[in-house]
Amino acid sequence: MSKIVFDSSALLALLHQEPGCEIVEKHLPEGIMSTVNLAEVIAILEEVGVSHQIAEKMVTELMKEIIAFDHPQALLTAQLRKITKSHGLSLGDRACLALAKLQNLPVLTADKAWAKADHSVKVLLVR
Repeated sequence: MSKIVFDSSALLALLHQEPGCEIVEKHLPEGIMSTVNLAEVIAILEEVGVSHQIAEKMVTELMKEIIAFDHPQALLTAQLRKITKSHGLSLGDRACLALAKLQNLPVLTADKAWAKADHSVKVLLVR
């Protein structure tokens, strides 16, 4: 089974039982995530009242693997700003794309703007 990089929006769609959550659930066994997106998901869960410890446990139990944000990812994330800025992609979005690009993997996201940006990463939309 090959891996797929989860964007924060995909995992949040599952956790909040939003449209597309069944697609996200199907990809859980192969899901990996950047530590940048881990931080984003935990912060958003805390904003809606989930304790830090429970949020951390939820995410780490769901993801097959969490990849540390490193120097090569940081450099590529910075480069991606130029080609994704007009599509509104955030730092977390670009970190996710950078991980996918460096690992030659597709990305799972709920953000339709990703499919419009010319970043050479295969994007699977959950909705």
